Amino acid sequence: MKKPPVPAPDWSELAQRVGLDAITNRKIISAEVDGEYLHWDKLRHLTPPEGVNHEAWWLAIKTARMALAHVLPLQDKRGAPFTVSLSPSLQRKLFIIARDAAGALKGVDHVDDAVSKDRYLVRSLIEEAMTSSQLEGAATTTQVAKDMLLSGRKPRDYGEQMIYNNFATMRELKHWTANPLTPNTIFEIHRMLTDGTLEDPQWAGRLRTSQDNIVIEDETGRLLHIPPRAEELPKRMQALCDFANENDDANFLHPVVRAILIHFQIGYDHPFCDGNGRTARALFYWSMLRSDFWMMEYLSISSILRKARGQYTLAYMHTETDSGDTTYFIDHQLGVLLKAINGLHGYLARKREAQYRAETLLKPGTVLARQINHRQRALLLHALRHPDKPYTIEGHRRSHDVTYQTARSDLMGLAKAKLMHQYKHGRSFVFIPVANLASKLKR
Repeated sequence: MKKPPVPAPDWSELAQRVGLDAITNRKIISAEVDGEYLHWDKLRHLTPPEGVNHEAWWLAIKTARMALAHVLPLQDKRGAPFTVSLSPSLQRKLFIIARDAAGALKGVDHVDDAVSKDRYLVRSLIEEAMTSSQLEGAATTTQVAKDMLLSGRKPRDYGEQMIYNNFATMRELKHWTANPLTPNTIFEIHRMLTDGTLEDPQWAGRLRTSQDNIVIEDETGRLLHIPPRAEELPKRMQALCDFANENDDANFLHPVVRAILIHFQIGYDHPFCDGNGRTARALFYWSMLRSDFWMMEYLSISSILRKARGQYTLAYMHTETDSGDTTYFIDHQLGVLLKAINGLHGYLARKREAQYRAETLLKPGTVLARQINHRQRALLLHALRHPDKPYTIEGHRRSHDVTYQTARSDLMGLAKAKLMHQYKHGRSFVFIPVANLASKLKR
């Protein structure tokens, strides 16, 4: 982000100075501009509708948003309630997400459905663990992190520990969805996420105090946000838990919006000395899974956020510079979710194509097809695309969530079929695909 956004003009002040008559009976009263929920910082550079200036145009937009506004039980640091205005474009995004994130996992082969789902789940958990940690400063490379998580070896440094913690926490989240959210639950999640990664180990699982000088700055040291005072945090966290557990049909709020707002509030309050981002994203997943958006287990939002960190920060700042309108942050996160869903669909399409190639190479009726199982088929397909990739029994076991003996039998069987080279590295066996594996399979 090059510079903070220019704060939006106050509606009350504009209404008095410009006058509502300036926008009456004009076709400019809309919450959006060409389907976008724009902030004043961008709107002021656009050409306004004929007959009005920028201020009158903004007054009309804010008037339309206020008519849609849902006043939230969450507050900013001045005690003013946050709001959200679900405009037409946001409603459309919510519809698509609700349709695609709570339905069937399309593209999974019907024969190996459960096995494929487990494999995709491990992939997504690893992806989210890595990228969420990298957002917070972990410098470990993607391949090293994957090898650590799949091999089961212990973390060797700060970055690996952060990734390991994220992975372990993400696997536990769904076990907490049956119970209401409490401050103690948040503390436990924070403790799991930050174990062994904090400057002061006593920071884990506790709120920051008045002695902890926490401010949000950009990479140049420019001040972006001062969180609420530490003395207010217990009350604010309890209010957040009450909001997370709320199930009032008379005051319905879309569960995806609720999950995003939980994410937002943790980031805004910054209740911990460190690890706030990781905790915020974990609680978002908790809330989505609690509302039966089960496909969230297969999506990684951090991998999308990592590609455009500035937009993530800007979404927070748009809210803070426009009277606590959280719609900007919600709009941004809905876009992230849609990209994650599209990414999953693309991944599944590639897997379908790969599965087709595997089925062609390992077609029914051949001797090889009768001798191998679905796990061995999956490994061979992966080996076709990664001919230099080493495979271990422990890594194969973790990828498919089977016993060590079953994983050993799978790899030994492929070595016996002369599709893998087997050798010892230390006390463990390592397996490498034979040269020209595709030709071997064809023969």
